[in-house]
Amino acid sequence: MKRKMMKFLGIAMALALLPSCFAAGKWNKKSAISVISREDGSGTRGAFIELFGIEQKNSAGKKVDYTTDEATITNSTAVMLTSVASDKYAIGYVSLGSLNNSVKALKIDGADATVANIKNGSYKISRPFNIAVKDNLSAAAQDFVNYIMRKKKKKVIEANKYIKVSDASFKSTQAGGKVVVAGSSSVSPVMEKLIESYKAVNPNAKIELQTSDSTTGVTNAASGTCDIGMASRALKDSEKAKGLKEITIAIDGIAVIVNKENEMNDAAKDFIRDIYVGKITKWNGK
Repeated sequence: MKRKMMKFLGIAMALALLPSCFAAGKWNKKSAISVISREDGSGTRGAFIELFGIEQKNSAGKKVDYTTDEATITNSTAVMLTSVASDKYAIGYVSLGSLNNSVKALKIDGADATVANIKNGSYKISRPFNIAVKDNLSAAAQDFVNYIMRKKKKKVIEANKYIKVSDASFKSTQAGGKVVVAGSSSVSPVMEKLIESYKAVNPNAKIELQTSDSTTGVTNAASGTCDIGMASRALKDSEKAKGLKEITIAIDGIAVIVNKENEMNDAAKDFIRDIYVGKITKWNGK
């Protein structure tokens, strides 16, 4: 009888411990936030810190990026998505066109990160996708640029959750030769689709896509290392002074992303800013 009683008590104690074991694995708003950002040359980072007020002018009038030193830095959109998906207390940001179901996008000030909300103005976190080119492009490069801005490319742009900005008509010159397109990892996915569809229009041109970041793409376009630079931000005056022209090919939203276990669904713009400057370090706002 005593042995049975001890066995019963042992089972009862084990069952009593189960809830606390499961609770330990739940998302806890008192936990520290894992802040994840992009590298300095990223156009997505440049747009993000500007739109959220993380970049501010100092006393000397110079723009300063006040992203917390505690932030983990990633060097691509893919790594950002993987990092947030694997850390239930992480926060990051990606191009709306690159958003997938491995993470959760937060509403900002009550608005979902969608193309429709960017168009109607309720979701205000958006930026241009630009290409940077010089005058006197090769015939093949100019033909591809003309194609990018053509009316029928609307389907390619909008099918990938971006907003078109041009309805120009297009007829290929069938120019041949190699064209190098380089830069932003955020622009790269839609550029890849444009290259694929352009091949059906002009099989004579050979388009090479090199993915890095916006600054590298713009720098390479200025130096002639590539024909077309990709930037997920506006060109700086210093870059335009090198003979580059900025052509906007689409408007893209920036989605603030968290792990799917995160219980938060909506955040104020100021809340996100305070996380990224290090004022808020825990999910409960402290």
